[in-house]
Amino acid sequence: MPRLKTQVAKESLLRRVRKQRLNYITVLPSLITLLNGVCGFASIGLAAKGSFTLAGYVLLLAMIADMLDGRVARMSRTTSSFGGQLDSLCDVISFGVAPAFLMLKIIELKLTGIADPHAAFAHFLERFIWLVAAAYLSCAAIRLARFNVENEEDESAHMSFVGLPTPAAAGVVVSLVLIHQEVLPDLAESNIHAYNICENLIIYSLPLVLLVISFLMVSRIRYPHIVNQYIKGRKPFANLIGCMLLVGLFLWFRQIVLAVGFCGFALSGLLKWLYSVISKKNLSLTIADSAEPDLTGVDRADIGNPPSGNTQQPFTPA
Repeated sequence: MPRLKTQVAKESLLRRVRKQRLNYITVLPSLITLLNGVCGFASIGLAAKGSFTLAGYVLLLAMIADMLDGRVARMSRTTSSFGGQLDSLCDVISFGVAPAFLMLKIIELKLTGIADPHAAFAHFLERFIWLVAAAYLSCAAIRLARFNVENEEDESAHMSFVGLPTPAAAGVVVSLVLIHQEVLPDLAESNIHAYNICENLIIYSLPLVLLVISFLMVSRIRYPHIVNQYIKGRKPFANLIGCMLLVGLFLWFRQIVLAVGFCGFALSGLLKWLYSVISKKNLSLTIADSAEPDLTGVDRADIGNPPSGNTQQPFTPA
């Protein structure tokens, strides 16, 4: 009898597996998603060779592919659970592993030039950046897994994100690296002292920046969906002018625009959250103050005693 039950259970499990077997996939959105993952892998290889600038631009290409794959799937009405899972796996490579590895390599290159008196500090910093990179990767994976669980296929539900999106977090790292690699060398030709200050500021602030954006990724702070809120559909004419100005600024000062855009986007959610917390606290204090009775100028000994004019004389029968 137990063997019969075991055989029935095995056959039931096999039937369920056959029903869940994937027979068809959408080719074009899947190819774009795989391009995202390949770009992330290429960025890791380029960073390992010391080509930090090219590694950063390849990650920007991965962001474009990540933006297009879901859009193409929704336009062709071919969204599927397979596409969502594949997208998250590629995002872990491109926006989790690659930015953390890029930060590791660029700081390790800086530490090789530190003199012997700072060897103890360099050893501590090397361990610290490995810990930060692991924390960033873990938070990115948690952020993507939570998105898969809580995601809704309805387009109207994609007006905001809960937590900093992983492409935006990677964009913060990439933009700072591009400034370090492309903008600062021009500054070194005119003012070497300012170059040293700015370089040290960017290099040594990168681990702290990664810690902050790691917290923002797994937080419940809401961030707007830029495309759905400000570009898609019928929008005011001012939105078109703003987009044209941004494109013009990007063509002239792409590194500065990327840094201001990504860092500003990451800080915007945090600042809005802090403002809402402070506003709610002030509102609760105001309500509490208005609810308290005003006892100033009243003799506390008279509280509870009726006024003398309202006292009643005892009734005496005639």
